[in-house]
Amino acid sequence: MGFHGRVERASLRGSGSRGGNVIVWVNGAFGAGKTTTARELIDLIPNSTLFDPELIGAELTHLLPAKRLAEVSDYQDLPIWRRLVVDTAAALLAELGGVLVVPMTLLRQEYRDEIFGGLAARRVPVRHLLLAPAETILRERIAAREIPADLPDGEMRVRQWSYDHIEPYRAALASWLSADAHPVDTSALTPYETAERIAEAVRTGEAAACDIVQTPEPTAETVAAGVLLFDEQDRVLLVDPTYKPGWEFPGGVVERGEAPARAGVREVAEETGITLDRAPRLLVVDWEPPTPPRYGGLRFLYDGGLLDTGTAARLLLPGPELRGWRFVAEDEAAALLPPVRYERLRWALRARERGVALYLEAGVPVG
Repeated sequence: MGFHGRVERASLRGSGSRGGNVIVWVNGAFGAGKTTTARELIDLIPNSTLFDPELIGAELTHLLPAKRLAEVSDYQDLPIWRRLVVDTAAALLAELGGVLVVPMTLLRQEYRDEIFGGLAARRVPVRHLLLAPAETILRERIAAREIPADLPDGEMRVRQWSYDHIEPYRAALASWLSADAHPVDTSALTPYETAERIAEAVRTGEAAACDIVQTPEPTAETVAAGVLLFDEQDRVLLVDPTYKPGWEFPGGVVERGEAPARAGVREVAEETGITLDRAPRLLVVDWEPPTPPRYGGLRFLYDGGLLDTGTAARLLLPGPELRGWRFVAEDEAAALLPPVRYERLRWALRARERGVALYLEAGVPVG
């Protein structure tokens, strides 16, 4: 399948979008009319292109082994789909410039954070719009939706899929979606009228760019420093970053000319609001090998000591960078951390018990 019919270029009505390249992400329940509205929208926003990420999901059914596809019920659960959405959107904007209109349902906050965070890392702002008809109207539209006669199991794959995802949509709306996106009540609007509302909200800035951390993609090996902080039950603090999947230790990339231990102290203060009163003790140095597209590098992990109950109660989060935090036991951390990161934690805890620093390569002690 090529790009014909899925990526569409509107005629130019000017020299580009105001303020540079931007993405207008049209979210909503399955069956809310996102794609129809998006097709109208590219005629209203100058220098705009329509990109439907469903194309990537369709192509992955031909590219991935059947065994891998059978492991998920939704292609959004495939990390490669989320990565390709970011890479393709960025590549299209690099090639065409202007505005990219993306009609795609996103109901899981961690997927929204990963995709929008990946775009922010490429300095691509996202204006997040939500089509929000009343549920009775939504169900009527799903029931009236035309199903291609030549689509195998079309009734189940399209109509029933839409019905089945009303409850997840309702849950997302109640928890994070309504606060994150600019809502447009489309109950009494045609697709063209909806597109007019979106275009006006984008033009006036009423639909502002999403507030999400911008973490530039590394172009070479990096040095990073993390700090382990413990509560009175000897559980370790983990944080949930919005800009990448998986939980993490407080910490970040060491800046040019900065000592790793100082970087760890700085990141703890920035991410949690806690100022460490002493230099943290080194636990492990882990060399992370390059695994394309990641470059790897050195990872330092330090012991930041015990946080008493009063200090732990003052933990703060810096808004768009971190979604949450929690203290966890070692076995709980195994379910939250990516495997290599968990191995780094496991050996750091052993080093803390023994009072000696360890050198690791890819999470495995050496020497």
